[in-house]
Amino acid sequence: MPAFPSGTSLTTDHLDNATDSPASARTEIKAGVDATQDIIDSYDQADGIAALDSTGKLANTKLPDTLISSTSQNLTLSPDSAVVKINNIIGLEPRTVAQLTALTGVEGQVAYCSDGDGGNKCLAVYNGTDWLRVTLGTAIST
Repeated sequence: MPAFPSGTSLTTDHLDNATDSPASARTEIKAGVDATQDIIDSYDQADGIAALDSTGKLANTKLPDTLISSTSQNLTLSPDSAVVKINNIIGLEPRTVAQLTALTGVEGQVAYCSDGDGGNKCLAVYNGTDWLRVTLGTAIST
């Protein structure tokens, strides 16, 4: 399958005026039909047009497993409901006190700190000035 055409430039030199010769325009018309067919053929293909479901959304099987922001920017999720719901476990990468204090934090951020409770593991919450320790309790049980 051809990829979605990019960088394709179609000319209309022989299509602009009523006096243009159809024979001269044939090459330009054919190139336009070929580019249109490439777009149609790229539907739901890699490097092509994304297929939407009946609600106008991408199917979950078409979404990437990893989202990476570009140009060192934060990745932001901003649902209209003001709630981000995660159906399973959140995995926080451990950070040291040194790593956390080197960050320019934003109030409300939460981190897993590998040595923030006197060398022990803890959660940490940034209050706008400092990372505050949330000491881990005893093991869960039934």
